[in-house]
Parts: sequence; C-alpha cells; structure tokens
Amino acid sequence: MSIRMGLAAALIAASAGVAGAQDSEVLFSHKHWQVSIVGWDDGSVGCVAEVKAPGESFSIWTFPDGAVQLQFYSTAWEFGEGQTADLGVQIDRRAPWSLTGAELYQNSVLFYLPDSQAGINFVTEVARGNRLYLRDKDGADVQNYSLAGSSASIGALVDCGDVITKKTPGNPFN
Repeated sequence: MSIRMGLAAALIAASAGVAGAQDSEVLFSHKHWQVSIVGWDDGSVGCVAEVKAPGESFSIWTFPDGAVQLQFYSTAWEFGEGQTADLGVQIDRRAPWSLTGAELYQNSVLFYLPDSQAGINFVTEVARGNRLYLRDKDGADVQNYSLAGSSASIGALVDCGDVITKKTPGNPFN
C-alpha cells in the first residue's frame, strides 16, 4: 500500500465518528519524531509532526486550509487565555527567527507561520537542523528540542498535508 493510500485510509478513519474530542493515528515514526493524522468530533482534521521528551514537545501542525502552526508545549507552563508574547527561535547556529505575537494558551505557545517563502524557509531549516532553541524576547533560553529525524518526518507531514487539502468531489461551481 502506498503512503498516499495509507494516508487516505487514515484520514477516513480519523474523521469518522470519533469517540472523544480528538482521535489520532500514527502514520510515520523516525528517531524522536512521530507524524500523525488527527480528527476531531466536529469532522475537522489536521496533520502533526511532533518531537517529544517527558513533559515537553515541539510540533508542526498542518490544516486543510494550508495553515501551518508551531506548537511548543510544556507541563511546566501555565498560561491563561488571551496572552501573547514575542519570542525567538534559533535552529543550530543559524540566524534567529522572531515569533512576534505568539499566543500563550494553557501549556502551549502557538504561532502560525506566514504563508510565504519565509514560512517555507523556516520549515526547511527545521528539516535540516539538529537542535531548535526557544528563547524569550531578550534571547534567554526557555527550552530546546532535538531535531534528529526531522527531515524524513517533515516529508511525511507534507504528504499528510497533501492528502487533507485535496478537495472532495462535488459541485465544481461552489
């Protein structure tokens, strides 16, 4: 079975009447990374590539509308709602990236990548990198994540994203 056929089957399974708020199926694992398709009760789906350590994770989410979101998670963080922060991310010793206005929500820092070459460049750096450093606006280290295995995992994430963004048959005039 091809990866696309497997992704299509997983998409159907993930979006068909899940019991909880979300259901996921692992599509690919490599080194510290795992790529999954996730379905929610409302019928929406997403794909996620995630590297985990105990109580910590860094994830890249893709959605059917083409949006790409970064999620940094830690059980040590406790944010309220409506909070934002300006943060920095550095991959290896490359130039740092600014995450201006990142959303702070519960145990997560969330940031949508721009739908531009800059967003593509960031994901490419992740795929080629060894370590990602999350920093506060003053440059102090907050957390860091291994990127070992990220290249193959980003490839699987792109394949998953291609499957969930395919339009379903229907009226071509809508």
